[in-house]
Amino acid sequence: MIVSTSAIILSKVRYQDNDLIVKCLTRDLGVISYMVKNISTSKNSKNKFAFFQLLNILDLESNYNPNRSIQYIKDLKIRYNFTSLHTNIYKSSVVMFLSEILSNIIHNESKDLELFDFIEESFIWYDKSEDSSSFYLIFLMKITHYLGFYPDCTNMSYNYFNLEEGLFETSKNSKYVIQGDSLVLFKTILGIKFDSNKLPFIDKINKKDILKNILIYFKLHVDGFKDPKSLIVLNQIFAD
Repeated sequence: MIVSTSAIILSKVRYQDNDLIVKCLTRDLGVISYMVKNISTSKNSKNKFAFFQLLNILDLESNYNPNRSIQYIKDLKIRYNFTSLHTNIYKSSVVMFLSEILSNIIHNESKDLELFDFIEESFIWYDKSEDSSSFYLIFLMKITHYLGFYPDCTNMSYNYFNLEEGLFETSKNSKYVIQGDSLVLFKTILGIKFDSNKLPFIDKINKKDILKNILIYFKLHVDGFKDPKSLIVLNQIFAD
């Protein structure tokens, strides 16, 4: 069955010497892995590699077989040409970090149009934006809405945020709680929209504090979630 769909590159790994296995979030099929043959030996190998940069957005056609764990691409083209996402050192480190997280947390084998459109629109916005150093923090919180565990913001005036329950409380009822200055920082990224608000400036120390709590939140709500290896690179880049 020939299927045409848009796809976002979540991860890629070498298979043997010349092939590539690419994991994608597709708009119409959910998460699909594709085999790309002879990536190193073809005359246009550099062009082929360019297609499969992390978080690239493609339009592709495949001869889809639901009984195969790995599909084969029949034809493809770039859906959106990023201009800064892979050339700006700060943005490229964020791309590496977020693609690793997305690959870890998204396993849907059925389509989720809202999730796909959110990711696509977010990274197109990020590519165009010049004032976006807090993007990855806001993105991680906003995507929890599509994954089913966005914080209950009903009582944001309360002094504690329970990471296990995902809500604000008047007293400390869990060992996984945000409070004090950390809670003030956490609240700054809730409810912010990329396209209508100026992103807040957050210094490097406070970014680490917010990210630490976000990653704890993910560990508590996503089975098998682990700190991404690229976190070290991200912290080094944003330490300057």
